[in-house]
Amino acid sequence: MTAYIYQVKIADLKINKRMSASEKDTQWIEKTVNYVKKELTDAEGGHDWWHTYRVWKAAERIALEESTDATIVALAALLHDIADAKFHDGDETVGPDKARRFLQSMDVDAGITEHVVNIIKHISYKNSLEGETWSSPEMQVLQDADRLDALGAIGIARAFSYGGFKGRTFYDPAIPPQLNMDKETYKKSTAPTINHFYEKLLLLKDGMHTNTAKAMAEERHAYMEGFLKQFYAEWEGRV
Repeated sequence: MTAYIYQVKIADLKINKRMSASEKDTQWIEKTVNYVKKELTDAEGGHDWWHTYRVWKAAERIALEESTDATIVALAALLHDIADAKFHDGDETVGPDKARRFLQSMDVDAGITEHVVNIIKHISYKNSLEGETWSSPEMQVLQDADRLDALGAIGIARAFSYGGFKGRTFYDPAIPPQLNMDKETYKKSTAPTINHFYEKLLLLKDGMHTNTAKAMAEERHAYMEGFLKQFYAEWEGRV
């Protein structure tokens, strides 16, 4: 199918998108946007609709330089955090199952549905700690887009939003970061928010798959390093 520009208006949100899509695909995406916005109305600020929106937009940008299925990229981006396990007692089946039921309710092709569900199952950082068990070009685009949203100014805001949501302290010099954690240790961590920078956020740049994401990650990573330098200087009263 030939790539083209199309424009949709969803509620009060007007979006211009470049992607290959049939009319049916466009309808699936519109319905999914409406569904996700409703489902994530009361979500924690770092994992709400706007996180999903940013990942969707970043994924579209990255996908322009990759050979991927635009519909799978869009649907997976929109549904990747529909039920994050950390908000469901660590149950990693809730999100994929919820996404599958929704896609089936729209009569999305079985192959597309299974591909999207597999992306949701494997996209998270904690799952990568076990080694890569499943991947696809679309998965790599989505994983890069999701990880970009954990970097830079947005990444800093999201880290402290979630830390506040969980009642965690900003920083405790007596609690050093735990490096080289396995999946279960990572899931159970209750460490201060600053530790999360060393346990995950500063590691993301070097794990990007695509050239576009690698370039985008450089500036965001540098911004976080500058933030940490300023944070410690203020903590000690040096500035």
